[in-house]
Amino acid sequence: MCGIAGIISLGQRPVPAGAVKTMCDIIAHRGPDDAGYAFFRPSDTHRDGGGRWAEFADQEFIHTNEHLPPFEGQYYRDELATNDFMLAFGHRRLSIIDLTHKGHQPMANSDRRMWITYNGEIYNFPQLRDELISKGHVFRTRTDTEIILQLWERHGEQCLDMLDGMFAFGIYDHSTGVVTLARDSFGVKPLYYTFTKDFCIFASESKAILASGLHKGQIDPAAVTEYFTFQNLFGYQTLLSGIKILPPGHLLRIQVGSGNNREQLRRYHNGFPTAEAGLAKMENIHEQVAETFGDAVKKQLISDVEVGSYLSGGMDSGSIVSVAGRHVPRLLTFTCGFDMTNVNGIEQGFDERRQAEQLSFLLQTEHYDTVLHAGDMPAAMEKISWHMDDPRVGMCHQNWYVAKLASKFVKVCLDGAGGDELFGGYPWRYRHGLNTETFADFDEAYFRYWHRLASPDQMPELLSGDLNKYTPSVRDNFGAILADAPQYDHSLDKTENMLQRAMFFEFKTFLHGYLVTMDRISMAHSLEARVPFLDNDLVKLAWRLPPSLKIQCSALLGEAKGKHINSTSGKMVLRKAMERYLPKEFTRQHKQGFSPPDENWFRGPSMEYIKEILLDQNTMDRPWFNCKTIENNLNDHFVGKQNHRLLIWSLLSFEWLQRHLIDQSVCQRNTE
Repeated sequence: MCGIAGIISLGQRPVPAGAVKTMCDIIAHRGPDDAGYAFFRPSDTHRDGGGRWAEFADQEFIHTNEHLPPFEGQYYRDELATNDFMLAFGHRRLSIIDLTHKGHQPMANSDRRMWITYNGEIYNFPQLRDELISKGHVFRTRTDTEIILQLWERHGEQCLDMLDGMFAFGIYDHSTGVVTLARDSFGVKPLYYTFTKDFCIFASESKAILASGLHKGQIDPAAVTEYFTFQNLFGYQTLLSGIKILPPGHLLRIQVGSGNNREQLRRYHNGFPTAEAGLAKMENIHEQVAETFGDAVKKQLISDVEVGSYLSGGMDSGSIVSVAGRHVPRLLTFTCGFDMTNVNGIEQGFDERRQAEQLSFLLQTEHYDTVLHAGDMPAAMEKISWHMDDPRVGMCHQNWYVAKLASKFVKVCLDGAGGDELFGGYPWRYRHGLNTETFADFDEAYFRYWHRLASPDQMPELLSGDLNKYTPSVRDNFGAILADAPQYDHSLDKTENMLQRAMFFEFKTFLHGYLVTMDRISMAHSLEARVPFLDNDLVKLAWRLPPSLKIQCSALLGEAKGKHINSTSGKMVLRKAMERYLPKEFTRQHKQGFSPPDENWFRGPSMEYIKEILLDQNTMDRPWFNCKTIENNLNDHFVGKQNHRLLIWSLLSFEWLQRHLIDQSVCQRNTE
């Protein structure tokens, strides 16, 4: 798990050599164990693998890379003085597999034709390695990085379908002058890029692109409109103008020096299997789910450093811990609880420490917890927002503190993300489209429901007049997601088709937003988060299961007209499968989200901080919102008239993003 960066010249202008180091320095938290840089000048013909390359180690890590010249040393100065380099790769390493200097990146294959800067973990790399050895390949390292290089050498882009894991990388073929950027099928690891007149710039985080000095930070008004509609971005534009996130399951090809700055974007992931109605009749289908899940967790334990796991009181994390604990004695587990002093209403049940401690006792883990208090959000918000330069769904200060706790003990932590999206864990959401007759009616109902921060009728009052003109593009991005959803399947009934559509939408949007957040929060603490539910085989199996196995459709349909939804009507097959790993009291409990009691806290101890930031004159002078509406919404929350906690969090996140990335140079920010 690492941070990557690169600059690709699109014409005749050489890359500014120092820029790639500055990019890597900004994301040093992603890789505190090593840093490296490589520069390339393609040959004129690209036929003979000619041209020039130069590789350097960061001065900070020269003691572990004595075979490489130091960046900014004499050799570096001589090379830059005599060569116009047209491509630069940079890398910050968090050492997980093969902790020796041999894992240094950027890494080349044996003949120096292929080079890679890579972030991620490939869980099936031992099997892939054995297959390549049987075909005559020789390896110099024990890394999964070298596996990708040699697979690419043998199979090219087709090797992406062979990789079971999470990844984002840039790979350069010196013989063709082509750089390919690629991202894993489900978007666990991020990869951002932008095209300027002269360069394509890419990195693991948006702020690194700004740190290059080649792209100026500006806010994209259309993206602002979309973010404050969904508390998420469904298209692949970010809040920073011109900077995009590579879509999951896609690759991007760039020809060095071609003069072409048009995107050559292609999807390599073929999508998901269709539901198989016949599986509903298999009596032991839950056993197949349990077996596939167990294999997924076991695969993701591969590491040369200690692996831990998050542990709430819920079924998903508990099942992960149950399986992992069979292979890792006294597995380290971590949870975050909440101080319930002066908390009332539904939020009184948000603290899961008791259930987590009970599970820890049953599963015999070495358990640690941290307790979040009302003042902890204001204390950390500035740092959180610096790392969250691409804010997405939900609130994440609770994730920040539990990641901070885990990072004191381990470098790798298992996370339960994906279980709800794959197995139907949000019944109360699905009901909003169930009583519709057609997909078009469903889409309209779901579009209105997913206005998370303000209703469709309230949005024109929230946004400034100039932003409201972007509303049609927001609707288009919503529609583009569902355009790829499974077609109507006549082997399933109408309700199941609507449920399948809802779960597809949430997998592609809500889950992707959470994965972006999870990456930022964990990597801010130099912690690798792994997601066993997003194992390739488990995801394929989950999509083959008809919704009737996941959700109690008759109960949900009956409740769809009412206000109350029983959360136990979801994840039925998963609940049955997890009985292999957990007592029934944990597999049959109600769904509990990981959320602080911020409705209470935001109208209590955090109120003055919220006013200080959001009612500041500089904040109010920005051109995005109707200030009177903001004031009214804050007052409504403070007096208990409405719960605007998500809106308040999003306003804080957006304001801090502007202070960090727009109001000042990124490189002026002290990241400590």
